[in-house]
Amino acid sequence: MSTTTEAPDTAAAAAAPAKPKLKTSAMIASFADPGQKTSNAPFGHALVKAAQENDKIVGLTADLGKYTDMHIFAQAFPERFFQMGMAEQLLFGAAAGLAESGLVPFASTYSVFAARRAYDFLCLDAAEPNLNVNIVGGLPGLTTGYGPSHQATEDMAIFRGMPNLTIVDPCDSIDIEQAVPQLAASAGPTYLRLLRGNVPTVLDEYDYTFELGKAKVLRGGNDVVFISSGLMTMRALQAAKALAAHNVDVAVVHTPTIKPFDAETVLKEINTDRLAVTLENHSVVGGLFETVASATVTAGAGKRVVPIGLPDQFLDAGALPTLHDRYGLAVDRIVAKVLAELG
Repeated sequence: MSTTTEAPDTAAAAAAPAKPKLKTSAMIASFADPGQKTSNAPFGHALVKAAQENDKIVGLTADLGKYTDMHIFAQAFPERFFQMGMAEQLLFGAAAGLAESGLVPFASTYSVFAARRAYDFLCLDAAEPNLNVNIVGGLPGLTTGYGPSHQATEDMAIFRGMPNLTIVDPCDSIDIEQAVPQLAASAGPTYLRLLRGNVPTVLDEYDYTFELGKAKVLRGGNDVVFISSGLMTMRALQAAKALAAHNVDVAVVHTPTIKPFDAETVLKEINTDRLAVTLENHSVVGGLFETVASATVTAGAGKRVVPIGLPDQFLDAGALPTLHDRYGLAVDRIVAKVLAELG
């Protein structure tokens, strides 16, 4: 009688709990953590509320209403909504024309299309005459797994050099809800890096109010100061809590407005003996890190700043949790980076 025995490594593999297999939907999933408090389509609902109070607000999109939460506005104000089709240059030109006539347009598309396809139209039709045209860019940075064709990892770098353009990189639903009416009231053109769908609600725990052009200190700390924007402020706050377990005290400064930049607030926090780290959902080239570094050098602070952001390369396609870990945006990767810097 013969018997067979299972190889030790096979037996161990069978005994180990299997990791859940990530589905294709994870490529476009919300970056919210399981069980985290979220708000559905905060931009769309905020725009509807603003439009109820301001009858000059209109909405436009380039065949992406559902995927930029503009469909919420379209349902509420069909007579004030314009579907321009897959024509981003026309979208921005039409928005500029509406602004020229006294209306307040919000025009939505994906960030990659806004920055790469229609830059010249935004620049000459809206920015040069300083019109109140509000561009809403979906899928900024690494918020989709569909590869370089959809990942706007360099949108802020492209737009920072455009005169008159205000750039806002919101952290959560609170930021978006409070930013929309302020953008509508702003005199010149704006670019909002949209977080869509089920967006985390984070800043309500920090006595926070969005102010266009202002950075805010969310928490103090004696060892490290994080300067962050966008969804990376959520990760910065999570990493700060995790680092406390290592007896590392971390301050977090949220900078939702990238341009004009609140250098005064940021430099006050950076010009100390703490480790200074920037965190952004954008390439380390041309975004928050270089904005902070430029302000620091210009002020003569002579301070080293450590960047945490996306690499200067085209990124892989895949599930968002996997990509965030691979490219250093996950909380565990942030904690490891800080501990390594502290030695």
